[in-house]
Amino acid sequence: MVTLTEENYIKAIYHLGKQGENNVSTNAIAKEMETKASSVSDMVKKLSEKGYADYKKYQGVTLTKEGKLIAVNIVRKHRLWEVFLSEKLNFSWDEIHDVAEQLEHIKSDKLIKQLDAFLDYPSHDPHGDPIPDENGRIQSIDKILLSQAQVNNICICVGVKDSSSEFLKYLDKHCIALGTELKVTNKEPFDNSITITINHSEFIISNIIANNLFVKLA
Repeated sequence: MVTLTEENYIKAIYHLGKQGENNVSTNAIAKEMETKASSVSDMVKKLSEKGYADYKKYQGVTLTKEGKLIAVNIVRKHRLWEVFLSEKLNFSWDEIHDVAEQLEHIKSDKLIKQLDAFLDYPSHDPHGDPIPDENGRIQSIDKILLSQAQVNNICICVGVKDSSSEFLKYLDKHCIALGTELKVTNKEPFDNSITITINHSEFIISNIIANNLFVKLA
């Protein structure tokens, strides 16, 4: 049986690994989990003993095949619950993450299978992240960061890199949501800020914002 704490560590290692760290350092995990490096070392040793992770001192941590299966299942549950909270209970997209963090640890496979069917098998969560199917397969889409778009490109918002409440509230303030169509009308070389047009309204967004917004070209 995998404990709640172990699940959180497995998920953290999985996400850090997806960001490009082949061997995830204990310091990176400590930062992600907001805990001490010594606590991380103790936990990854335990995960290694259980067969969920490979850990070599000073070389970092990787998930085993079993560990990855656990991580993908947690991600699947989290994202399905986000869809449910958003579509069925009218939670705003800056509220759903924290609640889904609690619901993702429910163990019932039957509940998750029926939740998936009830939601008509969604492929993406409200932040644009793909939802693994029950076999762990993940459907990807072609996307770029808005900062990579060129002047006169027409783009559609398909996801966010930063899912913090502050960032999502900023997007709401500027009427940017999944499916929003926008046009890049100018890029400022000095600070890499971008001028965009949405529904005939033009405004400037910073490079930080543009680097946290995923779009696909229309």
